[in-house]
Amino acid sequence: MMSLRVTGSCLLVFMGGALAAHSGAGSAAEAYPTRPVRLIVPYQPGGSTDFASRTVQQGLARTSSIQLVVDNRPGAGTAIGTELAARAVADGYTLLLCSTPYSILPTVRSKLPYEPSKDFTAVTQVASQPYIIVVPAKSTTASVKALVAMARAKPDALTYGSSGSGSGAHLAAEALIMQSGMRMVHVPYKGGGPAVLALLGNELDLVFTSIVAALPHQKSGRLRALGVTSRKRMPIVPDVPTVAESGLDAYETTSWNGVLAPARTPPAILARLNRDIVAVLRMPDVRALFEQEGAEAVGGSGPEFEAFIKGETANWAKVVKFARIPME
Repeated sequence: MMSLRVTGSCLLVFMGGALAAHSGAGSAAEAYPTRPVRLIVPYQPGGSTDFASRTVQQGLARTSSIQLVVDNRPGAGTAIGTELAARAVADGYTLLLCSTPYSILPTVRSKLPYEPSKDFTAVTQVASQPYIIVVPAKSTTASVKALVAMARAKPDALTYGSSGSGSGAHLAAEALIMQSGMRMVHVPYKGGGPAVLALLGNELDLVFTSIVAALPHQKSGRLRALGVTSRKRMPIVPDVPTVAESGLDAYETTSWNGVLAPARTPPAILARLNRDIVAVLRMPDVRALFEQEGAEAVGGSGPEFEAFIKGETANWAKVVKFARIPME
């Protein structure tokens, strides 16, 4: 059997090297950042996720030494930008602003070019935004309760539009159908805007969309809002009740976004990112900006956001199975 003998001088050299390596890692984290940090947004400029990225970017510019550079990388239902972030060096200089599709895609696609559970670690949730259910102003449906009653009495007689098959808005509607026992026909569009235009043209009975997309038409009197899908009412539309208030106590669905980093990003850097971004999200003027977009600034720890994403993925999987959305 081979014996291993370590002399005092060798041990000192070994310990000194280990301490130096540890000190180097600590110094690197303390020095972070030494250059701009890229935030990949897997969407075109504009829209709620891009708005969130710009708001965080501007907030950090005022309060932190972290300089964010927003890099819009749309395509493949967010998969292109997400894969780019997953393959980046885990040094804190590339981040991803993920959103609701991050928790939906694993339930509707058999293959993704990344593994959510292995390729990323959570930094913090940024914002949460409910959908709003709207009907034409001339519609005889005056509430969610009336909508459910009508759709139960006349299965598949009503049509609803969304921003696309498998989108958050589509699944929000299917979750309502699943919980209420009603039946409606889904009509997908290439975005929330076209769906709202179709509703204005009386091509649909109702639409699930974002508050900001529907609000101008609600204010002009062309559309009527039946309910918001969040647990509580939203300040921008305080007179619009929640779906839960309409008798479906367990119902709650939201669109959301948050910051992820590549897996194995150093904990000290993750902690720094979380601290500075959460500080931005707690600023009164930043919270007010999100409210104007029909959203709510969130914040919170990385593990809390990680648990939230896992819960969302599990919930959407149930809805996808109920709606019989085919796996791509």
